[in-house]
Amino acid sequence: MSKSLKRVRAALEAAGVAHDIRDVGEARTAALAAQSAGCALDQIAKSIIFRGENTGHIVLFITAGGNRVSASKASVVAGQPLGKADADLIRAETGFAIGGVAPLGHLNPVTTFLDPKLMEFDVIWAAAGTPRHVFSISPQDLKRISGADQANFTE
Repeated sequence: MSKSLKRVRAALEAAGVAHDIRDVGEARTAALAAQSAGCALDQIAKSIIFRGENTGHIVLFITAGGNRVSASKASVVAGQPLGKADADLIRAETGFAIGGVAPLGHLNPVTTFLDPKLMEFDVIWAAAGTPRHVFSISPQDLKRISGADQANFTE
């Protein structure tokens, strides 16, 4: 088991959340993850990451699989201009590689915002630290564990 997957599992267990982590073979896109998990596209919690121009740290936006993050709305929500976060910064701050960034279990605290669309479901699915693994969770538990603030940042 990879270190990244172990960190996600440990975060879920530390929060006392029952979890179902699955190896789905390929989950690099929301559509592939939904197909593999057998759920609706919007039940996939995508981790979209920007770099805060004022802080130099990443800002995480957890959005429903069918939604797109609006850069201008995200900047307003984050309270700072946002730019592209490169793979090295993402790995340094979260411990995850692009394609498998989990919304929890990060190496460092991450400012996080949650798409209200995800709250419409009983169960959602998110990357579990690798491009091959996803986990199920209630949106309420994800919001609590990730420390996310619910906000409108989609197009």
